[in-house]
Amino acid sequence: MDFLPIFIDVRNRDCMVVGGGEVAARKAALLLRAGAHVTIIAPRLCEELDSRLLEQRREQPGKRLAQARITHRAEVFRSDHLASAVLVIAATDDAAVNREVSEVARGLRIPVNVVDDPAWCSFIMPSIVDRAPILVAVSSGGASPLLARLLRARLEAMIPMRYGRLAAYAAQFREQVKQRFAAPQMRRRFWEKALQGPFAEMVFAGRDQAAEAYLKRLLDNGTDEASGGEVYLVGAGPGDPELLTLRAMRLMQQADVVVFDRLVSPEILDMVRRDATRIYAGKERSKHVMPQESINQLLVRLAKEGKRVLRLKGGDPFIFGRGGEEIETLSSHGIPFQVVPGITAATGAASYAGIPLTHRDFAQSCVFVTGHLKDGTVNLDWPMLARPNQTIVVYMGLLGLSELCRQLIAHGLPSTTPAAIVQQGTTHKQRVLTGTLQTLPNLTAAARLTPPTLIIVGEVVKLHGKLAWFEPQRDVDARDATAAGISSGG
Repeated sequence: MDFLPIFIDVRNRDCMVVGGGEVAARKAALLLRAGAHVTIIAPRLCEELDSRLLEQRREQPGKRLAQARITHRAEVFRSDHLASAVLVIAATDDAAVNREVSEVARGLRIPVNVVDDPAWCSFIMPSIVDRAPILVAVSSGGASPLLARLLRARLEAMIPMRYGRLAAYAAQFREQVKQRFAAPQMRRRFWEKALQGPFAEMVFAGRDQAAEAYLKRLLDNGTDEASGGEVYLVGAGPGDPELLTLRAMRLMQQADVVVFDRLVSPEILDMVRRDATRIYAGKERSKHVMPQESINQLLVRLAKEGKRVLRLKGGDPFIFGRGGEEIETLSSHGIPFQVVPGITAATGAASYAGIPLTHRDFAQSCVFVTGHLKDGTVNLDWPMLARPNQTIVVYMGLLGLSELCRQLIAHGLPSTTPAAIVQQGTTHKQRVLTGTLQTLPNLTAAARLTPPTLIIVGEVVKLHGKLAWFEPQRDVDARDATAAGISSGG
């Protein structure tokens, strides 16, 4: 170990930054976040530091110099500048000045950091993950600051933003837990279950009142309730694993059981915790592996067994995903749950197809509908849909595409209205066919498209040719479609 990792309390203490450029501004900002009083020693200041000083004068007019959080001395560095400093950072673009600062500070036994020059540092500045009061510092000992920043970026993605709030609750209830559980082993067991269970998830989700009430119940009932299960209703997005949210990724890694739909891609399912039990609950037209009511009761049963259950649904669980029905059942049985939105197929597939759903020149509104056939018809509010300057997005409409186009034309939309269908949007198997309400059904039949698909109707479809940016790998079907003269791409 080349450096001893420590944390220094600089709250309300004098710290010096020598230099007035952008690097100095970043170091000053970090010291201010830690509560220090910062003095900048530099003949001139960059725009960022000037703005910070100006903002301070506006917010605190007439404040005495000694009370200011940040002050500026427009001077060249002298040794007497460090008389009251407890820490100093040299951040000028002059190596000789930086080294002079280091020598003076070391002589006075003041911790000193010289930016990008480890040989002249008595301490180094790590990359920081700030979840105050939790802090994670990553350092390469000056060998590769970039590598430390890359590792920090990974940690940022792994550690929830409200982790510090979780620590604050632990501090708030520490004495109560100590009084409730005399034995250290019991206290440790209590916190292990609380900080890895429903209480923690409530805090991460911003449900502070529910979290505090839950923790109080745990204290009243001992650790029994802490072993109860919970359900995570998570949107898996339209298919591309990189479109998952950070919270979705975290919950996927801690679930004991995953109940997943047909629209969850294999690539996303591979990202679930390896030892989690997998239960397929997919539903296709006229082929339901598990009826919805059975799914609802399955989630309740698994949670009551103490399992952490991941209900993984393609797209967003609240947009034609029947997520509302599932959490209604959970709520009626008192099962803790949380909902993690996902990028719905409409936004994901349209974006990857280069079709903006709204556009100032073409569409000022967008409507989402489901195209499921019922008794051979598509039951929709046709007059509402057949309006100008509007984009229509149809989920699950492949089988009813001909009826959909016929009804829109019959209710007033021109037969030449642009229309597109996207198959397996955002994945390497994505295909995009464009045409009109008149031509799209025949183009789709010729291309032998299969679900999942998304239909987009409106003038915005015209932009596909200009804005298409995503280039999926072409499979055999796509080549066949191209050979047949059908537009397929995106």
